[in-house]
Amino acid sequence: MSDNLLKELPVVFSGPGVYLMKDASGTIIYVGKARNLKKRLSSYFSGTGRLDKKTEVLVKKISTFETIITDTEKEALILESNLIKKHRPRYNVILKDGKRYPSLRLDTKKSYPFLEIVRKTKKDGAMYFGPFSSAGAVRQTVKVINKTFRLRKCKTKDFQNRSRPCLNYQMGTCLGPCCHNIDETVYQEIVREVSLFLKGRAHELIKNIKKEMIEASENHEFEKAAQLRDKMFSIEKTVEKQIAVTTDFMDRDVIAIAGEKDLSMIVVLFVRGGLLLGSHRFPLHETMSSDAEIIGAFIKQYYEKSSFIPKEILTSTNLEDSMVLEEWMKDLKGEKVSISWPRRGEKARLSHIAMQNAENELKNHIISEEAHKNLLLRLQNKLGMDKIPNHIECFDNSNISGKEPVSGLVVFNHGKFERSSYRKYKLRTVNAQDDYAGMSEVLKRRFDNTENKVPLPDLLMVDGGKGQLNIAVSVTRDLNLVGRFDIIGIAKRNEQKGETEDKIYKPGRANPVNMGREGDLLVFLQRIRDEAHRFAISFHRTRRNKTSIRSALDDVPGIGKKRKEKLLKHFGSIKKIRAATLEELSALPGMNIKAAKALIHTLLK
Repeated sequence: MSDNLLKELPVVFSGPGVYLMKDASGTIIYVGKARNLKKRLSSYFSGTGRLDKKTEVLVKKISTFETIITDTEKEALILESNLIKKHRPRYNVILKDGKRYPSLRLDTKKSYPFLEIVRKTKKDGAMYFGPFSSAGAVRQTVKVINKTFRLRKCKTKDFQNRSRPCLNYQMGTCLGPCCHNIDETVYQEIVREVSLFLKGRAHELIKNIKKEMIEASENHEFEKAAQLRDKMFSIEKTVEKQIAVTTDFMDRDVIAIAGEKDLSMIVVLFVRGGLLLGSHRFPLHETMSSDAEIIGAFIKQYYEKSSFIPKEILTSTNLEDSMVLEEWMKDLKGEKVSISWPRRGEKARLSHIAMQNAENELKNHIISEEAHKNLLLRLQNKLGMDKIPNHIECFDNSNISGKEPVSGLVVFNHGKFERSSYRKYKLRTVNAQDDYAGMSEVLKRRFDNTENKVPLPDLLMVDGGKGQLNIAVSVTRDLNLVGRFDIIGIAKRNEQKGETEDKIYKPGRANPVNMGREGDLLVFLQRIRDEAHRFAISFHRTRRNKTSIRSALDDVPGIGKKRKEKLLKHFGSIKKIRAATLEELSALPGMNIKAAKALIHTLLK
């Protein structure tokens, strides 16, 4: 790239706008925004002395650029975000959706809402709490709530079809609105208490419960007072485990960044009501941005999808465009959001804690990546491969007596399962229980597609012994793919023959690969195989259930597509439809006595 690139192009505007940097092939590799386009671009191209080593190396890959002028810096921010989503440039900060942290959902629009664990949050009017750091953390929270508050525990479809209360009602942990006429205002008060608890307002909740307890005691309602006392003690016990970090009881997120070479680590601390409730980490590879720019890009992408935006965000470095970000976030939240870089006091201490966490997570991530690289290098040597198996694909077939045969493909790429690349296959040509034919079909469909731009794997693994391995080798030979990637088969141990571990087979070799003392390599491959097995079994079970439900209702005269959909939506399963009474079936919208009788007669045969 020429240092005089700016001079070779038309005059660059000195106002706000967006710039798109391209490599020699014309591919957009970076999108940025600037308050002053000319000044920002000059910082890249008028000498590299002030650039850090990482950015200096990346800038050398830039061949040309485009600029788009906007009226305001806020418009530039929005345009930049849209262009990043569209082009997904290699060196921009792009948060992956691969891992979705669990949250709790409470749909307050319903008369008797219940808590459910979700991975995706939507703008549907429901209340979302979280995200939580792990599935274990969210389950523990639900466990505390179920013991302490009398919300219903059953799902909506169970709630609508119950004829008598469940065990939770008998144990006194549910009001039983499924079968009893519970005053909605009473139930909504419980919802409000749960909401306070999940928002970190436990101290306020304890204060309210204590007041109610004293009033109940003064009115000689001693049983009610005892229940309130137990609830208060349970909440206090939970609060004791939480760490108080501020005294102003304000909701805020604290964002810090640590970096080394081509890796940056962002950590977010969640402070709710003055209590530190948890944290999340976000590793980012190869970005052509400063720490401040990375945090700014993170804020835009993270909070755009977040179900909750706090009133204050603290950062570990000063953001040049913090005022523009505040204006943008105000539009998202509907009220003012403060973004600040604290230098002293309680907030600076919080920022320091976040920074320590970021540095520690960065160190652990680097150690983990190095360990994984070492494992792949050893696997390469053990299997005699020409290159490191960073991209591994594994196939597994599933069927029962040849019915509903399916196959699943899982992808393990650069240290993690790449779920966006998983694929499901309904086998088209296999009618009998022929695993070899099924493997042949699915491999041809995966690799015999000239329009398929999905990259080839470094290592292909098929679940099975020498037979499945030979099928894979034959398919790659027919498709002229020999030598493009390595192939192995993984077979379960035969305990009757005294085998103690699974076997790895390679083409042209009679005996399995001897892992020796490197048993962790076999465990690694087993982990990928087990994920493929789980994925294929799950897909097959879904297909089988749909088929069994469809076939059972298709035999009923007078039950067409619409009635079938309504029956399944209302009752949820054939078992519950079979258990329903004539009155319940005929009362369903779109049904009548004649159709209900035909349904009962057919299902009870």
